[in-house]
Amino acid sequence: MTRTKSAGFALEKSLVDKKKRARKVLAGLHKLYPEADCALAHGDPLQLLIATILSAQSTDVTVNKITPVLFQRYPTARDLAQAPPAEVERIVHSSGFFRQKTKSIQGACRKIVEEFGGKVPDTLEQLVTLPGVARKTANVVLGTAFGKNEGIVVDTHVGRLATRLGLTWTSKDGKDAVKIERDLIGLFPQDEWTFLGHALIWHGRRVCFARKPNCPGCTLERHCPSAGLFNEAGDFRG
Repeated sequence: MTRTKSAGFALEKSLVDKKKRARKVLAGLHKLYPEADCALAHGDPLQLLIATILSAQSTDVTVNKITPVLFQRYPTARDLAQAPPAEVERIVHSSGFFRQKTKSIQGACRKIVEEFGGKVPDTLEQLVTLPGVARKTANVVLGTAFGKNEGIVVDTHVGRLATRLGLTWTSKDGKDAVKIERDLIGLFPQDEWTFLGHALIWHGRRVCFARKPNCPGCTLERHCPSAGLFNEAGDFRG
């Protein structure tokens, strides 16, 4: 994509224009990743909640090695709440920040037992009252475990792709999760929010890499104002 072609995206001034292109991006994602889903292995909402807490500053691969051991030893919220902290820390150690994560996991499980009858709550308002649970984690649990499209998960991949694809215009950069989510919510139908998050994450891991994205191999290239504007080292030339 040349700079002249990229400049054409600057004419996209109205929300209607942005939505038209967003629909094309969404159609492309559905074609590429029809089965896009959460990469964190889980069997129920509690397991997904704990896995998501563990995934902060870690990888899904690492978390997926930890959780089978953790849940075999402590299968319920009550079990985890009552577990010796040192033992939980030992199990989750490789995920990083293991002391804080143990504190969050056990605090969340205690509240689930004491206030929610041992079951993970299924509303955003209740989920964010749990220790270690902010909006992003709540969106993961609501969308994937409960099938509720209450918001869009904005992790590092989604933030990066939303910025490169021109799907956010109020955020200062790809880390401005609150504004990015708000912009995405304004562009995409609510029943697509969970899929969108998963699909953008998949695309970020497989094609639109943080360094040196594979623009020539990207089928979304025609809809992307950043395509072709990275040099051989992966630096943005726009």
